[in-house]
Amino acid sequence: MNQDNKNINKPKDVKQSQKSNTIPPRKKLTINASGFQKKLSSLAVNNLLEGESDYEKLPSLSKVKRAREKQKTKYKPNLTSSSKIVREVDIPIKITVQELASRMSEKTGDVVKALMKSGIMATANQYIDGDTAELIVTDLGHTPKREEAISLKDTISNYQKSNKSSIKKRPPIVTVMGHVDHGKTSLLDALRDSNVTAKESGGITQHIGAYQVKHKESLITFLDTPGHAAFSNIRSRGANLTDIVVLVVAANDSVKPQTIEAISHAKTAKVPIILAINKIDLSDVNPDKVRNDLLSHEVVVESFKGDVLETEISALKKINLDKLLDNIILQLDILNLDVEYNKLAEAIVVESKIETGRGPVATIIINNGVLSEGDHFTCGQAFGKVKALMNENGERIKIATPGMPVEVLGFDSIPFAGDTLYAMPNEDAAKEISEKVKEQKKLESMDSVKKSSLEEMMSNISKGDIKKLPIIVKADVQGSLEAIVSSLEKVGNKEVTINVVHSAIGAINESDISLASSAQGVVIGFNIRAIPQARTIAKRDKVDIRYYSIIYELVDDMTKLLSGLLTPETKEEIIGHAEVRDTFNSSKLGTIAGCYVTNGFVSNIAKIRLVREGKIIHEGEVGSLKRFKDDVKEVKENYECGISFKDYSDILVKDEIEFYVNKEIKKEL
Repeated sequence: MNQDNKNINKPKDVKQSQKSNTIPPRKKLTINASGFQKKLSSLAVNNLLEGESDYEKLPSLSKVKRAREKQKTKYKPNLTSSSKIVREVDIPIKITVQELASRMSEKTGDVVKALMKSGIMATANQYIDGDTAELIVTDLGHTPKREEAISLKDTISNYQKSNKSSIKKRPPIVTVMGHVDHGKTSLLDALRDSNVTAKESGGITQHIGAYQVKHKESLITFLDTPGHAAFSNIRSRGANLTDIVVLVVAANDSVKPQTIEAISHAKTAKVPIILAINKIDLSDVNPDKVRNDLLSHEVVVESFKGDVLETEISALKKINLDKLLDNIILQLDILNLDVEYNKLAEAIVVESKIETGRGPVATIIINNGVLSEGDHFTCGQAFGKVKALMNENGERIKIATPGMPVEVLGFDSIPFAGDTLYAMPNEDAAKEISEKVKEQKKLESMDSVKKSSLEEMMSNISKGDIKKLPIIVKADVQGSLEAIVSSLEKVGNKEVTINVVHSAIGAINESDISLASSAQGVVIGFNIRAIPQARTIAKRDKVDIRYYSIIYELVDDMTKLLSGLLTPETKEEIIGHAEVRDTFNSSKLGTIAGCYVTNGFVSNIAKIRLVREGKIIHEGEVGSLKRFKDDVKEVKENYECGISFKDYSDILVKDEIEFYVNKEIKKEL
């Protein structure tokens, strides 16, 4: 310790020892702005202690700062530029204003302002349709990119297998159409040797049926559609899934409104028409009148050098039915009915319903492929597994081939008539597609913001005066339910209308009664009844349940019920006139007019007008009506009476008093 201290006090010896020893390499110094001074002073002290006076000079702190600022400026983006970043914005069918703003990286307020400039009042959480969103994106300088709707065809094609070598012809699908009571169902009964008509309420077809008939080794699938005006949607659906339309026209009735509608549906669907002139067995019928009347609707029959095949038939007497079937077979030569048999089935839902013990049941017609028991399937928002297949005679079968109408059991929920059923390889695939459809339907059902206009504003104001009759509709099958709801929505005027709160198929249950009770509405059951528990609740809550089996009776009844909500008209009726012949003053009653009833009669409950020289001087009420000294209710023509006015005394001789009453007249739709 003492030796070290001695060495420190001898600087010459230290220098000599340093010169004799090799100087170790100096470490590079890492400089940062915060500790620069500390490191610099520390290094200087160390060098001084080591006896080095000529150490390397380091950069100053200000120089380091300048170098760093230069580097930052070199790599710093030019944020002062006014150029806007243009984005490609994905636009779905519907989108909220807030989500649209987020996709554009714009302020929500700016998007709301852009919508207001376009006449659309919307908040951040409201939905706007894709077209409106596309316009807003363009206005704000971005590039819109529309998202395509879910393509079931593409998704399903990935699951379904096909074998082109299995192509064969399928039986034709023939839809029988025409006016109500022209014999459509009777024709099918005659072809099938059955009696479907006897089962129909009111003698009219209210469901769509599917049957198969064999003729000359060829199978023909027939669809029977209702003729009543309410079933327009069902007829349209029948025409869209058919190959040939048989137009039935009664020879004694000729062309009627539903005949014209059937022609329109067939032309829209671009399917050939075969004319069947029915009821030729009746006396004094004129089939040529039917042919001539059809000319005005551009239906030219073969006998008039046209291309529409025709047959005069009698469904009741079974006349010329074979000839009609021959014409159907003849028409097949121009149709391409080749389909693939060795693939997963594709079918159209004709009708759907709920049956006790069987659950949701759908009548389908196979378009393509083969449907077997145990197959998984998807159908619109529903999916399931085929538990059983039933043919038109109620017999259980294992396989349904193209063109065959069958009933399918195994749906998880009720499918909609007109939906397409696709067989899937497994349950996961079926469920995946149905979930996508549900998601798409949910998005489409969301209310979009509508454009604001003076007309719509006035319309909304007037809607406040509209009286609505709440109705809950339950029916046996989907087709009838669809027709009933469509018909009821057309009943009403600007003052009163029907509001279908809920509609479904199946029996009336407790939930329906509770809904009707809260909405103060009526429950309608079409070809179904309420369960016992629902009847008990309805009796307790005094809910009106009405049962129907014929649709036009239902519509007529609801029209009468709705008429009761109309505000009655007030009509003024003049009941009599009286002439003032003298006046008297009374301390209690004021001026009393001595009058003579010139026509009609005068009453103490009627309203009065005092007319002087043709001008109305006063309108009011009778104070008192006297006959001599007695108060009376009325005085008839050619009798004298005394009359005082309520709160009025300016009565002169020769004035005329007119008596009138206001009567309420009930309106009818």
